[in-house]
Amino acid sequence: MGKNKSYITFLLIIICFVLRAQYNTEFINYGNVKRSVSVNLDFDAGSNGMSSSLTNKLIFGGYIDNDLKKESAKHLRQKNNFGLNLNYDVSTFIKGNSKFDYLIGFKNQEIINATYSKDFYNLLFYGNDSYRGSTANLENCNINALRFQEVKFGVIMHKVDSIGKIGISLSFLKGEQLFYLKTNKNSNLFTSADGSELIFNSNFNLAISDTNNKKITSFNGVGASADIFFETPYKSKIGKRSVLIANANNIGFIHWLNNSVQYSSDSSLHFTGYNVNNIVDLKDSTLNKINSDSLLRGLTNARRENFNTNIPTNLVIINKIYFGKQQLFCLQTGFRYIFNANYKPYVFVEPEYQVKNVTFGLHTGYGGYVRLNVGVSVTWNCKNWFLRLGSNSLQGYIVPKSASGQGLFFSLAKKFK
Repeated sequence: MGKNKSYITFLLIIICFVLRAQYNTEFINYGNVKRSVSVNLDFDAGSNGMSSSLTNKLIFGGYIDNDLKKESAKHLRQKNNFGLNLNYDVSTFIKGNSKFDYLIGFKNQEIINATYSKDFYNLLFYGNDSYRGSTANLENCNINALRFQEVKFGVIMHKVDSIGKIGISLSFLKGEQLFYLKTNKNSNLFTSADGSELIFNSNFNLAISDTNNKKITSFNGVGASADIFFETPYKSKIGKRSVLIANANNIGFIHWLNNSVQYSSDSSLHFTGYNVNNIVDLKDSTLNKINSDSLLRGLTNARRENFNTNIPTNLVIINKIYFGKQQLFCLQTGFRYIFNANYKPYVFVEPEYQVKNVTFGLHTGYGGYVRLNVGVSVTWNCKNWFLRLGSNSLQGYIVPKSASGQGLFFSLAKKFK
C-alpha cells in the first residue's frame, strides 16, 4: 500500500496550494458550472471503530504506539466499519444544442472499505497473547480495496419541461489493483492457555489482481459503468422554490484478467510448534515447513483465473428548498448510500446562505462510516469561474483522538461563453 499512501499525500498537498465536488458525481455540479472544464477532487475517510489519529497512521504511515492503540480501542464495537474514498478527475461539459450538452471526463478512483470484529482489531494490533485459553472470533470480516481509472462519455438534457434535467453517462474502466478478503462463518483462532498450541479454523475467500503489475499504467482488468442523473422542480407549500435531485453513479463492474489469483479455504490448521534439539537442526527443510507461502498453499485452493467484481455504486438524493424573495437561503436535506461498500445509510442537512457571488454552507449528517459528521463549505460562483471548497467531516481534524471521520471536496471550473 506504499504507493497508495504517496498518491494520497501528493493529492492533498496539491489541494492546499491550488486546488470535486462532493458525492463523486459530475452531474450535480452542472447547474452551477454549465458548459465548462473543471478539475475536481473528493476525499473522505473514517471508521466507527477507531479514531482519526489511528486512521491517519494507517493511510499516510507513521509509528503506532500503545497509547494510540489503547485510545482508539475505546471506539470499538463487536462489529466495525472502515472506509476510504478518493476520486479525482478532469471533466468538461461541451455544447451540443439548445437542449443537450455533452460530458467527457477522465477519472481515477481509489476505494478501500472493510468490516472487522473487535477480535480482528485486537489480533492485528496486539497479537494473540490476550486470547490464551480462548477463541478469537474472525467471522464475517471483509476487506475490499481497489483502484481503477475511467474514461467517461455522457449527455445531459437540460431543458426537460423547460427547466428539468436528465443526464446519463457511460464509462470504460481500466482495473489497476484489487485486494478482496471475506471471512465466513466459523472462522476463528484458538490459543491454548500456555500458548503452545494454535487452532486456526479458516473459512474465507481471497482475490488479488496481478501482484507483479502494480503501476498506474497497469491493465489488470477491464469493465464498464453508468451514471444516471435526474433533477426536477416541484410545487411545495414551503419556501419560494423546491428542487429534487437524484443521482446514481458507478453502476458497473470490472473483469479482472487471467493473472489474477483467487484463494478459498474451509479447513483447519493445528499448530503445536517444532522440536529443535540444537541450532544445527534449523536447516532449510525445517524452515520450509513453516514458510507462510507453504502454509497458504496447504490451507487454500489457489488458482489463477479471470473473474468479475462489482464496483461500489453511489446513490444520492437531495431535496432543496429556497426561501426569501431573492432565494438567498437554501435548505438542503439528503440521503446517501454506497452499495457493495460496507456503508451505512447516511442522512444529512445542509443550510446555505448566499452573499453576492459567495455561498456559505454548513453540513450535519449521521451514518456512513462514522456516527456523526459536521462540516462547512464555501462556493464562489461568478460569470467565468466556479470554485467550491469544503468538508463534510471536520471532526476528525479538530479532535482526532476522540472522533473519527475526515474529508475534503474541491471543484475549480472555467466556464465557456
